[in-house]
Amino acid sequence: MEEELTPLDCLLPSGTQRICLIILNQPLNKDYLNILWRKALLKACADGAANHLYSSTAGDRDSFLPDYISGDFDSITAEVKAFYADKGCNLIETADQDLTDFTKCVAIMVGEIQRRHLQVDAIVTLGGLAGRFDQTMASVETLHHALSMTPLPMLILQGTSLVHLLRPGSHRLEVNTGLEGDWCSLIPVGGASQTTTTGMKWNLMSRGRKQHSNAEVLSLPKCLRANQDTSEYAKYIQHIDSTKEKRHTQGSNILGRCR
Repeated sequence: MEEELTPLDCLLPSGTQRICLIILNQPLNKDYLNILWRKALLKACADGAANHLYSSTAGDRDSFLPDYISGDFDSITAEVKAFYADKGCNLIETADQDLTDFTKCVAIMVGEIQRRHLQVDAIVTLGGLAGRFDQTMASVETLHHALSMTPLPMLILQGTSLVHLLRPGSHRLEVNTGLEGDWCSLIPVGGASQTTTTGMKWNLMSRGRKQHSNAEVLSLPKCLRANQDTSEYAKYIQHIDSTKEKRHTQGSNILGRCR
């Protein structure tokens, strides 16, 4: 069955995606935060992310109260923790050190989505792609953990990058928001995979048993069909051009199909 997704719909004020939002412990893009916050049905901070939310929303903090803050609370400051506790935000301590605060936050969110019977199209994460490389890799690891928790797409946004983990199978990705930059990439995860694309300036073509095992940087997508015939996963990375004017009309460009 083909999975369909418009990765950057979540950043369009007029977008129709129903999302839940997780904020990670890294500096926040205020423009992204404002758009995602207004659209999110459920909002959460992973531990020290609450510090960034607190500082970024000075003067209007009551409009940016997360549904919950979770983590081992080794990063959130006492002042910030007390502020959100006084405002009635749910503080959930997760002391388990075998998983990151991000992974544990996702697990709680999935449970809340089910408990509240929310109709959600995607879980969007703000942050997690900057700073220390090991922490970036930990963010990617959480995308893998999420596969066993929920069928919902997981997106990570920060700066000019969006990361989404494609499951083995067929994927159709729309790239008509007007926010797409001039490149995207597919990175096989876990081993080499057979991948083909169409509609790109430079396409991937699997002939016979040729396999792709490295990052493949592709030009601005018009119509990409990526067919993946092994059991391996692939990270899809989309360049976000934040200087482009947001277009609110829907087009017919298709980004991808993986099989």
